[in-house]
Amino acid sequence: MFTLPSRLVDALARFNAAHPWDHNAHYHRWLLRRLPRRFATALDVGCGTGDLARLLAARAAQVDAIDADPGVLVRARELTSPTAPVAYTLAEAPKGLPPGPYDVVTCVAVLHHLPFADTLTRLREGLAPGGTLVVVGCARAASGADHALGLAAVPLNALTGWVKNRGRPRAHRPVSMTAPVRDPDMTFAEIGREARRLLPGARLRRRLFWRYTLLWRAPADASGG
Repeated sequence: MFTLPSRLVDALARFNAAHPWDHNAHYHRWLLRRLPRRFATALDVGCGTGDLARLLAARAAQVDAIDADPGVLVRARELTSPTAPVAYTLAEAPKGLPPGPYDVVTCVAVLHHLPFADTLTRLREGLAPGGTLVVVGCARAASGADHALGLAAVPLNALTGWVKNRGRPRAHRPVSMTAPVRDPDMTFAEIGREARRLLPGARLRRRLFWRYTLLWRAPADASGG
């Protein structure tokens, strides 16, 4: 496996710290393109400060957003209009997930913090017939393809950070994440095997910036498995 020189790694780390940007929000636009223009109900698991929940609320009649961190939920409520159809709830997945059913379930950069099979099963069970599950996740790099994509993302990450922060005073730049960070245990191959076992027909893809995506649509007939 090719590794970058330590001095270059340190320099990139300093540059990225000075030019932060949200890798998860980068995929919000992609995620929204996979959803219907209008739907009745949505569940956002691990909502953080509510960026995605507010986007979902522009299409949904009701959005339930859950997170295990009470501090970020306080901030989420502050950032959300009182008229927005979003309900923020302190809960831990998978046991604390509301039963649904939901037309849309989203889970961004959270699944690697949780028991994978149990959580994916609960998300599947919470979907209404014909509903859509979208996951943006993190996987442990293991294969040559994983490392090649990660290496390609290094200069693109720095370039994207520079473009997004160009002309923006340092005081107005995004702050780093404060939520606990856990390195993923499962590889992309392991995630793919388990996901397709639990969600037949699920579509998974490696993505730039150390992410993968999973898309699954529940059978329109609830008896379809």
